[in-house]
Amino acid sequence: ALVAAGERVFRQCSSCHQVGDGAKNRSGPQLNGIIGRLAGSVEGFKYSNVFKTANADGLVWDEDTLGAFLTDPKGYLKGTRMSFRGIKTDEDLAAITAYLSSFSE
Repeated sequence: ALVAAGERVFRQCSSCHQVGDGAKNRSGPQLNGIIGRLAGSVEGFKYSNVFKTANADGLVWDEDTLGAFLTDPKGYLKGTRMSFRGIKTDEDLAAITAYLSSFSE
């Protein structure tokens, strides 16, 4: 049920990001395997400088770091080009995290 709710929440992300079989980079990177992945590390995606720095600093996406970023992207990584305002409820955050966790690389 939580994953299904996350699929609904992800719709607001799907204009820029893809997940699942055949997912490709768009204006944002594909998100398969994001949990446990080093930030700014999707092959072939041109990251902003803030993501390059996060990568060099060893930022790994886990439930806490991803949650903090998705709640306030521009506050968490100042300089991100991602225009998303953030997820506002704990329920939606838990749902999208569960949904994204269901996609491994």
